[in-house]
Amino acid sequence: MPISPSKDANDLADSLERQATQANPNPNRAKALAIAKSIAAAVKEATDADQQYAPVLRRLRADDDLVVSHADWADTQKDMSASRKAAKEIGADVPTAPKDGTAKENAKWWNGLSDEEQANYIALHPAGIGAMDGLPADVRDEANRVVLAEKRGQYELELASIPPEPRKERPGPSGMPSPEWEKWDEKYGDRKARLESAIHGMKAIQGRFDRTGENGLPEAYLLGFDPEGKGDGKVILANGNPDTAKHTAIHTPGTGTNLGGINGDLNRSDKLWRNSSKLAAGEPVSTVMWFDYNAPDGIPQATESGWAKDGGPTLQHFLEGTEVAQGGPEASHTTVSGHSYGSTVVGEAAKHHDLPADDVMVEGSPGMQVKHARDLDVGADHVWAVGADWTWDDAIVRHGGALMGLGDYGTIPTDDEFGGNVMDYGDYRGFSGHSGFWDESGGKPATSLRNMSRVVVGDYKNVELK
Repeated sequence: MPISPSKDANDLADSLERQATQANPNPNRAKALAIAKSIAAAVKEATDADQQYAPVLRRLRADDDLVVSHADWADTQKDMSASRKAAKEIGADVPTAPKDGTAKENAKWWNGLSDEEQANYIALHPAGIGAMDGLPADVRDEANRVVLAEKRGQYELELASIPPEPRKERPGPSGMPSPEWEKWDEKYGDRKARLESAIHGMKAIQGRFDRTGENGLPEAYLLGFDPEGKGDGKVILANGNPDTAKHTAIHTPGTGTNLGGINGDLNRSDKLWRNSSKLAAGEPVSTVMWFDYNAPDGIPQATESGWAKDGGPTLQHFLEGTEVAQGGPEASHTTVSGHSYGSTVVGEAAKHHDLPADDVMVEGSPGMQVKHARDLDVGADHVWAVGADWTWDDAIVRHGGALMGLGDYGTIPTDDEFGGNVMDYGDYRGFSGHSGFWDESGGKPATSLRNMSRVVVGDYKNVELK
């Protein structure tokens, strides 16, 4: 018989006590009474919680078909806003998070919450928690997976609502676009392309989740996600938990990076993790693909330093958060890596002499906003660079960027006068090599990838230099 939520807990305890006494007046009566009182207390607690949160939870329920569809996740976004308002109205909201807090302030606030308050905040504010530097990786991952599912549902539904594309060509031999197509393209064309690109990127992230366990690939942690971000989307994904890693590599991709094409960068992070882990003597490794800046779309834009100046502080803040979540600067050996224009972002963060990292490593760098390796805050001996020798695209990026001002005084990290360590790229692997630093052949890493992996685990003496 169900218990009425309005029944007084004391009446319930008395009733259960009488039942226990009548049922068995033996020496175990005292134990029965204790159990009865525990049950009464539990029921009262559950009843109070139900009365407090029922209006909120009802808003978050899924359809009764037991299938969580894209529509369900999209609807959850709408419900979440209403639920936050309802929770505040019934007094169920949690303490306010720091506004623009530092990583340490964020961590202090989070650790000051009760388990219940933390759970409520993840449920009601997943996007805010997922973006908060300084919080544990598993917390951010839980929150960002909710955001990913909600956004994918929203984008899938919006894409499905766009009318089919009409015939593009006019009838006859003119070859001109039809008026119907021009009207459709003006209204839907750009948005459809952005939706399709974003959904493709979200599927790539899910694909990485699904690959966990393949060839030893560890659990993935989604430390940041926003399909819009600062223009091209935001994805921060770690292989392995960085909070417990003894070796952490945080990599920034370069020109042309966007959510739709993020799969290539995720695969590079996988390769770096796999090869670094083989050299780590059993110590845990985490490789983090960090994309949280507005990357230049092409070579003309990549000659400008503004993208790096905007992205550098954001990278710095994330690095500070990683260090806080790990437990301090001695908890993990940290390498900050940058490919192509991503190295310019790293340079912008490092040149202010407050970089929480042990090594700086760059691939195909067009310049790092400084004249000398000693200006990058980790010491010249801990600056590592590699270029794809004798390849046309890497030569254009590196030397072209320097000529346009990304390298202070025209100096880039692979120049002798820069003063860092120039790693060996290895054997000639084709005329195009700017994206080939992570090459593997027959399961074996190319020289460039092997050297990068050695830096990640601090095996400096075995890094092959030019």
